[in-house]
Amino acid sequence: MSGAKLIAGHAIRRLRRQQGLSQAAMAEMLDISPSYLNLIERNQRPVSAALLVRLVETFDFDPRALTADAPGGGAAAMRRRLADPMFADLEIDRTELEEWLAAAPGGAEAFARAFDRWAGQGGGASDIPASVDPTALVRREIERWRNHFPDLDAMAETLADELRLGAGDLYGALAERLRVRHALSIRILPVDILPDMLVRLDLHARQLQLSEMLETPARGFALGVHMAPLEARGEIEALVRGAAFGDRTAERLFRRHLAHYFAAALVMPYARFLRACEATGYDLDLLRRRFGVSHEQLAHRLTSLGRVGARGLPFFLLRIDRAGQVSKRYAGAANAALVEAEGRCPLWGIFSAFDRPGTTLVQSVEMPDGARFLTMATAVERAGRSTAGVTGRFAVVLGLEAGPAAQTAAARGRDPAQQATPIGPGCRRCLRADCPQRSLPPAGRALLVTERERRLTPLVFGGD
Repeated sequence: MSGAKLIAGHAIRRLRRQQGLSQAAMAEMLDISPSYLNLIERNQRPVSAALLVRLVETFDFDPRALTADAPGGGAAAMRRRLADPMFADLEIDRTELEEWLAAAPGGAEAFARAFDRWAGQGGGASDIPASVDPTALVRREIERWRNHFPDLDAMAETLADELRLGAGDLYGALAERLRVRHALSIRILPVDILPDMLVRLDLHARQLQLSEMLETPARGFALGVHMAPLEARGEIEALVRGAAFGDRTAERLFRRHLAHYFAAALVMPYARFLRACEATGYDLDLLRRRFGVSHEQLAHRLTSLGRVGARGLPFFLLRIDRAGQVSKRYAGAANAALVEAEGRCPLWGIFSAFDRPGTTLVQSVEMPDGARFLTMATAVERAGRSTAGVTGRFAVVLGLEAGPAAQTAAARGRDPAQQATPIGPGCRRCLRADCPQRSLPPAGRALLVTERERRLTPLVFGGD
């Protein structure tokens, strides 16, 4: 079990100010010293479990606010903004960022709002302003929750326990639950009946129709997805309303994400799944077989283990195609430049996964700021194919910072002193001057061209 501490001084300070209390008054109500509360508000002490209980009892406080409402979306979201090329010369390190968030949360939030507005008007790297791109709106909300939705997790875990009381086969139990409780039958149809669909809900016939092209893990997962709005409608709708998107497409995308989240929590119940992760050293192959899930389903679940007091390792996830385009990304607490960059570094060996299906490629990498990661890339295929015979192929990349990664099965037998591969966030954002693989100069830096020298890279660039 991860020993992550709950640091949330900004949320405690905000609560105190909303209640109109001085530090001395709030400390007295919580039965702690004013100096201790001051240290908590300055992020120099964690929020203990006992103090969390007193906060809930004294102020009717929702503990999710401690992590879901950090200034600017939290450190990971702020690193994503600071990864913009215009800040490259500032070299703001992690410690400096954390001190900023702790000392001036209001200022950090103001910066985040100003940057997002500027980016939304075309100033940022994204082609589509976040204010009008529904996928960006949904990603921002998922990031705000750290991709952990405790109410859905708890409900799915309870339902999973209940289903296993009557049947050892989860797929059969889900099918029976849908039939008895919700009057929905399951039917597997041949591909010529569902040529361009994998799942179809026929409300007139009260049938959930699955394509024969779906593998066994995908079939059980599909039942869980369709059970979500039937068993957890209230929780899902509350989360959608709380997001306040103001965009119907974003609302639908978010509902879909939450339904898939519920299905994953149902198939891989939190407590049992976390115990298995810790017992196996997060062995991907063992976990996939033990829970009867696909690699991608497993990877998604690993990014959601954020339960207070029972956190898993902080994985990030990317799903890319051969062109390096990202169709999914969950940053979590990861290095923003690595996860959020629009370009991929060719020295990062994740693309080799396409040539070695069925194999997980493990690599130690180091970013220009010195941050090291262990990454695991696995090629996956999308179920079904187009009428032209085209099958979707992607690489799912899981990663961890080098410190916690030492606890995983993937790190066993690897020399910790082994030099990591130096990579960057794509040439346009990378400031490594001696990279022989460089294809483009960094944005905002002038090229230095001379006829008297030939260097390792032909793209020599200047400073600021």
